[in-house]
Amino acid sequence: MQKHLETSLLNIAYEEDGDENAPVIILLHGFPYDAKSWHVVSKALVEKGYRTLAPYHRGYGKTSFLSDNTMRSGQYTALVSDIIEFSDALQLKDFIIIGHDWGATTGYELAALYPQKVKALVALATTYNGKEQQQPSLPQIQAYWYQWYFYTQQGYAELKEKRRDFCHHLWQAWSPVWKFDKDEFETTAAAWDNPDFVDIVIHSYRHRWKNVAGDAQYEILEKQLKENSQINIPVIFLQGDKDGASLPESSLKKEHFFTNYYERRMVENTGHTIQIEKPEAVIQAFKDIVALIKGK
Repeated sequence: MQKHLETSLLNIAYEEDGDENAPVIILLHGFPYDAKSWHVVSKALVEKGYRTLAPYHRGYGKTSFLSDNTMRSGQYTALVSDIIEFSDALQLKDFIIIGHDWGATTGYELAALYPQKVKALVALATTYNGKEQQQPSLPQIQAYWYQWYFYTQQGYAELKEKRRDFCHHLWQAWSPVWKFDKDEFETTAAAWDNPDFVDIVIHSYRHRWKNVAGDAQYEILEKQLKENSQINIPVIFLQGDKDGASLPESSLKKEHFFTNYYERRMVENTGHTIQIEKPEAVIQAFKDIVALIKGK
């Protein structure tokens, strides 16, 4: 069921399922996907006795800004702040996060900044780099072509004017073994009609490579992450062996960021969209991380 709530900056749309008194799992989507990408995973978690909350990030679906004057920032600390305000509005004491792509990085930064709120994290597809400047390999640079394209006016215009064609190509390139149909694509594509989608996406990719300024209101969070980006909660990371966006090599040698339990799992014959292509792998990772929490 889709619901809405207000924070200091946003009217956040979100999908909710399960008993309101059950333990909470927040499901965070990525680009270019939406909250409905969690449908199968959410259903399985609810059947296991959990409450799932899947917010639409700023710029997606029916999530909207309360003021025209708010900077359309896509930096991760903005997304982190959105989720903290979202959880506070729902009076959530703590929760587990399952995050994909942008949602994975948002989950990492939430865990680093708010370990008292985030009990554990299952991260999909996108690895963690702390606040280190990435040094991608040449194959990874090639896979990130869209990020460099977004620095150009042509890239901005392409996403704005032909977003469905552009994102359809990304789905195919990133998940080459996923045979999605037209209806499945269009159901998600509707979320990109949000009037802030393009500006949020463009700013996000330009900001992460330190080529545009962020929103000043998140400077304190940025400083805190730069000073200490280690993660002290249990984390299980899943990556598809055929991921065309974040190559498997990109997630090697990340253990130094994690001071609690950390495990990297490769999912065979799977691309970037693990929660749709192999939802059973996500459910298993969730069960394992819950067992870790209960074992402590």
